[in-house]
Amino acid sequence: MREAQRLRHQVFAQELGARLRPPPGTPAGHDADLFDAHCEHLLLRAENPDGSTGPVVACYRLLSAAAARRLGGLYADSEFDLTRLRHERHRMAEMGRACVHPDYRRGPALLLMWGAIADYLQRQKLDLLIGCASVDARDGGSRAWTLWNQLAPQHLAPIEWQVRPRDPLHPAPAHAAAVETPPLLRGYLKANAKLLGAPAWDGEFRCADFPLLLRLADLPSSYRRRFLS
Repeated sequence: MREAQRLRHQVFAQELGARLRPPPGTPAGHDADLFDAHCEHLLLRAENPDGSTGPVVACYRLLSAAAARRLGGLYADSEFDLTRLRHERHRMAEMGRACVHPDYRRGPALLLMWGAIADYLQRQKLDLLIGCASVDARDGGSRAWTLWNQLAPQHLAPIEWQVRPRDPLHPAPAHAAAVETPPLLRGYLKANAKLLGAPAWDGEFRCADFPLLLRLADLPSSYRRRFLS
């Protein structure tokens, strides 16, 4: 967990400028919150030239349905009103704090981790995955709202699954031209994840958080062959 927290701090704070507020007692140079102790941490390690195990170069964290019940909720509950999903919580795991070292972003890191996540869901007998994809909103939110306008018509979930942000992203003028979808968000949508509603403002990370839900049953056939046994 400490290795994941160090990588997260490197990417979120040092690279992206997040203003992190970890709990008291957190070592310097670590990104931490109160959910970490209740989550399982998926680590992807590099291989050293001699074949030995190398450093952590990517990570996710996963909160199972059972752990969420013990904890009293999901991380997403702090950002969104999830009332419409209350009947689905027993089927649901939450993923978050996705992080890839800059040197490994053009390789298979995310695909390797998604394969491990699919295996985790099957072992836990869960078929829903909830999480957020963050978009830099230091421009006042213009890029995020442009993305919302581009993506919502095709990818918005049915009304019975939609959620509301507790702290909505402030209105901002959209870009006149289309903007490129960030790789992580694009990857989720290619896997047939659905947008659950408009983005929330995350002041700590200074980004817009797009809520997403993925059903294993909705995975494209190519993903099912790759990830599901």
